Amino acid sequence: MHIAWLGKKYPFCGNVTYSREITNALLDKGYQVSFLHFATEDAEPEKWPECQEVPLPCIYKSQGYTIPTLKSSKVLSQALEKLKPDIVHASLTLSPLDFLLPEICQELNLPLVATFHAQFDSKPRNIKSGTQFLAYQLYAHFLAHYDRVIIFSEIQRDLLVRLGIPGPKIVVIPNGVDVDKYCPGISNLKSELNAHRIFLYLGRISTAKNVESLLKAWKHSYMGNNSRLVIVGDGPLAPSLQMFYEDVEGISWFGYVSNEQQRIEILRGADVFILPSLVEGLSLALLEAMSCGLACVATDAGADGEVLEKGAGVILNTHNVTGQLQTLLPLFRDHPELTTLLGKKARQRVLERYTLNRNIAQLEMLYAEVLKEQHPQVSSLI
Repeated sequence: MHIAWLGKKYPFCGNVTYSREITNALLDKGYQVSFLHFATEDAEPEKWPECQEVPLPCIYKSQGYTIPTLKSSKVLSQALEKLKPDIVHASLTLSPLDFLLPEICQELNLPLVATFHAQFDSKPRNIKSGTQFLAYQLYAHFLAHYDRVIIFSEIQRDLLVRLGIPGPKIVVIPNGVDVDKYCPGISNLKSELNAHRIFLYLGRISTAKNVESLLKAWKHSYMGNNSRLVIVGDGPLAPSLQMFYEDVEGISWFGYVSNEQQRIEILRGADVFILPSLVEGLSLALLEAMSCGLACVATDAGADGEVLEKGAGVILNTHNVTGQLQTLLPLFRDHPELTTLLGKKARQRVLERYTLNRNIAQLEMLYAEVLKEQHPQVSSLI
C-alpha cells in the first residue's frame, strides 16, 4: 500500500513529532510512504523517515500555521498525480491548502484522511480557547468533505459533531508513544544540576502554553536550594520570560533540545512534569513524560484532562493555574513517595491506552475501511 503523507518537518511542534513517528512506524511495517511537506533545508534531520519527499513551496511557516505560495496547490496536485498513492493522509498544518485538499483528491479519485491537530478547550473559559473555537468553526465545513477525520478524544469528537461534521466520518485515535524508547531509565540530570528534586516543563513557550503561570508559582513558592525547575523549549515568549525571571532561584533554561535521546534523558531525570496550557489537543510531550514514569500535572485543556483522569495524574483548572501550582509545588517537593506513586500510575495509563503500536493498528484498520468504501477491489492492499 502506498500512502502519500502531507505534513510538516519544521519548525518543531507536536505536528512535526506526529508526522515523524507515524510515518516511521508505517515504513517499519512495510508500507510505501511518500512525504509531502512545507520544509526544506530548515528541517531537523534526526530520525526522519527515509522515503520519497516532495517539498511544497510556502511563504511562511511557524509552529502554529503555514502560508503556502499560490502555486503550492498546483505542485501538490501534480505530485499526487505522479505518485499515484492508494490513499492520502494529511496531518493538517493549519494552512489554506487544507481547504483545497478535498477538491484536489476528488479530482484525482484519491481517498483522503485528515488528522486535525487544532488545540481546543471543552469550555469557553478564556480568550485563547475562544479563538481556537473559531478555528474549529472555520474548518468544520471543509472537514466534512474529507473521507475520515482523525481526532484525539471524545470531547473533540462531540465538538465537531455539533459543528456539523457527520459522526461516521470522525474517528478517535489518540496519540501514541513508543513505550520501549520512552521509558524510565538512568539519567545524570540531577547530578549535573546538583538538585534533589527536578520539576520539568518541555514544550513551546507561547501564550497558549501559559508557561508564565508556572514561573510565577515557582517564584512565590520558595522551593529552596535542592529543587530545580527546568524549562526545555523555545518560542515567541522565551526571550522575554527568560529575561524577566533570570534572577529567580532554581530555574534552569535549556532552550530547544533537538536531540531526541537527550530529551529522553532529561525526562528520565525529572520527578514532576508540568503542563499549564490554556488550550491543547492531546500533548505528546505529556504522554512522553508519563511513559518515562514522571508524576504529571496538567490543565484540563483539550484532551489532557482525559488522559490524567481517575488518578493517573493531577488535573488543574485553566483558571488560576498559578495559585493551584503554589499549593502543589511544595507538596511534591516534600513527598517523593507521592510523585513515585503518580509516576507509576502515569506509565501504566500510557501502556493501557496510548502506545504507538495501538495507534498504528487503529490507523491500519481505518485505511482498510476507507479503501474498501472507495475502491473495493484494492482493499486487499492492507
